[in-house]
Order: sequence, then C-alpha cells, then structure tokens
Amino acid sequence: MEVKPGYKQTEVGAIPENWDVGGLGRFWSVTDCKHVTAQFVSEGFPVASIREVQSRAVDLTNAKQTTAHFYNLLIEGGRKPCPGDLILSRNATVGEVAQVTEWHPPFAMGQDVCLLRKKSVEHSTEYLQAVFQSPIILNQLANLMVGSTFKRANVEQIRNFSVPMPLPPEQRAIATALSDVDGLLGGLDRLIAKKRDLKQAAMQQLLTGQTRLPGFHGEWEVKRLREVGKFLKGSGVTKDQTRSGTLACVRYGELYTLHNDVVRDFQSWISPEVAATAVRLEQGDILFAGSGETKEEIGKCAAFVSDIEAYAGGDIVILRPDDSDSVFLGYYLNTASIARQKASRGQGDAVAHISSSALSEVRCKVPLHPEQTAIAEVLTEIDAELAVLEQRREKTRALKQGMMQELLTGKTRLISFPEES
Repeated sequence: MEVKPGYKQTEVGAIPENWDVGGLGRFWSVTDCKHVTAQFVSEGFPVASIREVQSRAVDLTNAKQTTAHFYNLLIEGGRKPCPGDLILSRNATVGEVAQVTEWHPPFAMGQDVCLLRKKSVEHSTEYLQAVFQSPIILNQLANLMVGSTFKRANVEQIRNFSVPMPLPPEQRAIATALSDVDGLLGGLDRLIAKKRDLKQAAMQQLLTGQTRLPGFHGEWEVKRLREVGKFLKGSGVTKDQTRSGTLACVRYGELYTLHNDVVRDFQSWISPEVAATAVRLEQGDILFAGSGETKEEIGKCAAFVSDIEAYAGGDIVILRPDDSDSVFLGYYLNTASIARQKASRGQGDAVAHISSSALSEVRCKVPLHPEQTAIAEVLTEIDAELAVLEQRREKTRALKQGMMQELLTGKTRLISFPEES
C-alpha cells in the first residue's frame, strides 16, 4: 500500500515518520494487582476494581474499603496508585481505563485491574487514555477476544498492545483538543440531566393535580381504565418477521427499550402478509407491554399518535380511549402510582404478565379533556427540548470519534516540526 510522503506504514496503520510505535510496555510499565484476598470494612482505604474505572477518573464513591494492613499489602511492589497513573480493567470490561488524579485519597488496586505508569514524565496520561478509547486499541482487543466467551486480558497481552507515540508536545496537544470535546459532552450531559429532572418534577406536579395550569379548576374524576375506553389484544409477530416489509410495527419488548410515553419512531417493519394476521393500530391507541421481566415494570405503555399504517405485535394490550387525550394518558399511565397498581395485578415469577382484564381495573384520576391536552403539550415540549439536546450530544460524540481517527493516527497534525516544514 502506498504511503504518502512524511508517513510510514506500521502495525497500527500509517503514522507520521517522527512518531514512534511499539508495545505499550516500551513506554508505560504495566503492573498487575496484588492477588491478596482483602478484608473489607465499613471505613478504611478504598479499593478500586472494575466498577471504579468506568469514567474519566477513578470513581471511588461506592468503592469497597479495606483495613490499613491489607492496604499496605495491596500496594506492595510499586502498586500504590499515584497521580498520572491509569487503572485499566483486564476482565469483563477489558480496556476501560481511568486516571488517578491529585485529588484522589490513598487507595489500592483490587482484583482484575492493572496499573499503567509512564516511564517518562513527559508522556501524557490523557493521550494514552484517548488511545485506549480509540479503534487503535479496540480493534486489537476485538482480535484478542475472537472465539472467547469470557472477556479477559493478561498483563503480558496488555504490554504488547501496539500504540503510536508522538513526541510529548504533540501528545499533549492531541489530548487537549480531545479534552475540549469531552468538556462539550460533559456540559451536554449536565443539561440533559437537568432537563430530565425538570420533566420528572413537571410530571409529578401536573399529572397528579398538585399544580394546575392557568385557567383550569375543578375536581379530577376517578375512573377505572375500562371506563376510559375498550381493550384489545395484539397478535404475534416473530422477531424474524420484523424485517419482512415496510409496514410499521410495535413489539412489546420495544415498549421497554425504545418507546417512552409516546411512540415517536419505529424499529420493526413487517410485510403485508404478516400484517394480515396482526392487529392494526388506530391513532390514539395506548399500548401496554403484556409481558416483562418483573412485576414492577409490567404494563409499561406508550401512546400511538401517528396517522401512519402500523400494527401491534403479540403480548401487547391495547387501550382504545373514547374521549381522552392519548398523549396525556401515555405519560400518566407510566407514573409511579399507576405502576404500583399494575405491579399488584401482575402474574408470574420468572416472567411477569398482565392481562387486559387486570389493566381494566386500574384506577386513575384524570381531569377533563382540555386540561389533559394542556398538560400533554407542556410535557411534549420538554421532551422535544430533550430530543434536541440528545441529538446535539450524539453529533458531538460523532465529532469526537472523527477527531480521534484523525489525531491519533497523525492524519491531522496540531503541531508542526521544523523538519516537516
């Protein structure tokens, strides 16, 4: 393969000629955890294992703690984590890596992690962390795990991971650029969390009548769901049939994973032949999951408000309201008070089920239709704002992935060196 001038072909692909490349162990020491069965106590020294290395910095918030005696045993042989080190998971979540910072209290490594320590103070911790999050390492991990049902890497395999190494100033420049994008992502995550909290508060206030929107008064009416509309049952659509055509379909499992309160898009598409034996949905239907893993989640629902042709799969219970705002019901029938009623009517242990007759007896307290619509509009607007923020976050994530591909292979350079100009 032809390599453009100024680049060389290596085991990690084409990289600039003045970059080094080799096994991780050339640049960073890799030290296994001490295989000691520690005693855990309520107050002591934190122990970081796999769970504690799932974020940018080691998270000791819920870490187990051990005594001073076992702490000293665990840090023997240069195993005391120090600022600038990285803690790497080598089991189950292999490749997850988190930084040790100045603000961490003294802690020890637990089982199934190892310690990465730079051999030169010039190397950038943030740069190597970015490499471990990139296809450079992820592809090597995938090759390592081929044919394995249990994800695990030993220290020698980790030492042999091929990594590109620019000169330290370029390492730091790359790390800074990627850190800036991480800052954007962190800001978006905080905005999304704040907006979700706002939605939960609005639902708690508006869907219970604790707070009334301007212009609405009067008591809410108590009804059973059988008084709200009529119930129907979806018919079976197998997983294999969900890619058989172009007609939209909602399957019960998607009510847990895809549809929150309102059906806004589709994952399953069936053929006219499959649709001929399925139940066609009408605009305004409320779809309940008739099966679930636990009674606590049974009956999760979403409102179908689209005017397109769509069908219900099996294990979906359909409520077709007579005179209610379906979007309001989609939100309201997932609230905690209704969920408790659905849970109490669920049947089964290994798999929970709820029938249309059981759902029909659920008691609800609802306002008149105009107030339902007004509440639905408020919650829909919040969801629309959330969707915009989530789209921005996904675009920013995609931007970071593109930047990693460019920067960590030297396709795009942030620093020019005299011999290259």
